Amino acid sequence: QVQLVESGGGLVQAGGSLRLSCAASGRTFSRYVMAWFRQAPDKEREFVALVSLSGASTTYGDSVKGRFVISRDNAKNTVYLQMNSLEPEDTAVYYCAGRDALAARYDYWGQGTQVTVSS
Repeated sequence: QVQLVESGGGLVQAGGSLRLSCAASGRTFSRYVMAWFRQAPDKEREFVALVSLSGASTTYGDSVKGRFVISRDNAKNTVYLQMNSLEPEDTAVYYCAGRDALAARYDYWGQGTQVTVSS
């Protein structure tokens, strides 16, 4: 089992920045593809970004491309999401997720951290 704990959420003004962290414990962190998702009230969960096992490869959702950066530190068992140029539309609960490299779905999820962007 992998336990994921997010932190770093909060209230920020539009145009500001936040950095989310997700600390993993349990099995070997470097074996898992890590990702961030978000869910706003009355909306479906949305993919935000993912990072490969080594951190060399990243993928982003269209709504955050050019503004958010995902990274990981395997020595610290932590994945990060640097969020810049935040917009009110980015307001959501942000979830960290992990999956085995060959798996089709994410089996491990954190409890979520609230990000609120005021206009």
